[in-house]
Amino acid sequence: MQRLRYIKQLGMTHLVYPGALHTRFHHALGAMHLMGMAVETLRSKGAEITPEEEEAVQIAILLHDIGHGPFSHALEHVLIEGVSHEHLSALLMDSLNIQFGGKLDLAISIFTKKYHKVFLSQLISGQLDIDRMDYLNRDSFFTGVSEGVISSDRIIKMLTVHNGQLVVEEKGIYSIEKFLIARRLMYWQVYLHKTVIAGEQLLIKILERARELALDGKILFATPSLAHFLNNIIKQEDFLDNPIHLERFALLDDHDIFTSIKVWAEDADLILSTLCKHLISRNLYQVEISNQAPELHVITQMVEKAKTAYRVSEDDATYFVFTDSIKNSAYRPGDGSIQILMKDGSVVDIAQASDNSNLEALAKTVKKYIFCYLKELVH
Repeated sequence: MQRLRYIKQLGMTHLVYPGALHTRFHHALGAMHLMGMAVETLRSKGAEITPEEEEAVQIAILLHDIGHGPFSHALEHVLIEGVSHEHLSALLMDSLNIQFGGKLDLAISIFTKKYHKVFLSQLISGQLDIDRMDYLNRDSFFTGVSEGVISSDRIIKMLTVHNGQLVVEEKGIYSIEKFLIARRLMYWQVYLHKTVIAGEQLLIKILERARELALDGKILFATPSLAHFLNNIIKQEDFLDNPIHLERFALLDDHDIFTSIKVWAEDADLILSTLCKHLISRNLYQVEISNQAPELHVITQMVEKAKTAYRVSEDDATYFVFTDSIKNSAYRPGDGSIQILMKDGSVVDIAQASDNSNLEALAKTVKKYIFCYLKELVH
């Protein structure tokens, strides 16, 4: 839990918004505070929540992000292939449960959506959960992007339980609309800002290169925990077979990564040292975002420039020139959707209950293509 103090909530976002240095620890505490308010509100409206359930749901929200690795989402699939932070959170909670003699049984049951009171799990994870209510306001505050500010206190006051499900009273519709629009704006202005993407992609490429070299037998400087993941291919099932992997992971934070990057900047490998120097000096990739995939001849031309400039093979040139795609869906109807309890007692999805035509647009997943290359290749 304490390690979350050293993991930035927003990965590389501070390269664009210098104030975005808040941590996963901040977020966990804030979410736990809001959960206390939510439980109080639901109880006042007649929902039955025992003291044990209250404690469990607060533990679950406190620990919901405990499985995040360094720089949060940026490195989720580089160091450990195909293992999500949610899976690692569950494994760490299981490990803590053993240490606490089974006292986390109820919290884990709620976290894994196995508990019979569905609304408690919906508070932890859903389209309108306590997690989102905290991070939208927190990220808005620390980045200074005011579009993300939501009235979480009011939204919480509008929550109630109907037929065992978490719903929002009809008078809260406008607050929910604002919440969904704020989420969409925060994605484009903060989470998927093109310079944030440039920083995160550079970090990802550095670790991919370091891993490629390490797996090829090169001895690279790294803290013991980082070396463990650079030098070994560790898959999801390995975490269950050997506790050492989870122990090593629980020692990793942002410092392990950045300390190594500073040393790698002087490495003999041209690709690794070039990328590390670029990140340290904030000389990030040029990123072009568009609705259509970039044309092949444009990519090929840039790859040729990289091969010539750095005297590298076509494969290695992909560290300097590459494409990817990003997706943004502010709201997904049907996927634990936000239900509005109307005055007549009926329950309607927010997309239908709202008279705001923008919400239909918010329900569509927007996919965009990104084209990244080192800036010096165009000079």
